[in-house]
Amino acid sequence: MTLLALDARWRRFNDPDRACPCCGRRFSGVFDLGFDAPEDWPYGPAPEGGEKLAGEDRLTADLCRMDGRYFLRGLLGFDIRGSEERLYLGVWAEVPEQVFRAWLATYDDPAASFEGGEGLLANTLPLLDEERASVLTLALVAPDQPPRFTASDGPLAEAQGEGLSFDGLLDLYAAFGDDIRPHLTA
Repeated sequence: MTLLALDARWRRFNDPDRACPCCGRRFSGVFDLGFDAPEDWPYGPAPEGGEKLAGEDRLTADLCRMDGRYFLRGLLGFDIRGSEERLYLGVWAEVPEQVFRAWLATYDDPAASFEGGEGLLANTLPLLDEERASVLTLALVAPDQPPRFTASDGPLAEAQGEGLSFDGLLDLYAAFGDDIRPHLTA
């Protein structure tokens, strides 16, 4: 049993059979959040499973090239304190062209090696007091998965190291436009 199992809100949040009395909404635990594009991308989202082209600029679900700049979409992981759960934020990092091309090589050939690299956060993260351009370290977990990002320093690195409280998780959901707190108290 985890410490959070003592919190009635946590139990409701993880009970797929429980429906909110006010609206019928159901939850089955931690759900991930993400961004469709780097913040500077001006052309709107790519269609589901496709790509968005605008001149030489290109956006897919995981890759972006814009004005001679290169971006990769990856995952920032956060443990949820008092539980065995983890939240992932799908964010974009601006990377040097050689890092972009090395990552692309693993896309085409899973046996290709990817030494990792560094990039700059290309999205503003609400509530984490993190502005764009925070330095991220990129690592490959598996060829068929997006890279994992680790913040080098600042509030984002602190949040990754310490994890999020359940209330912090709920605040983050609300900041992303989905305030689920009222559905967990009834």
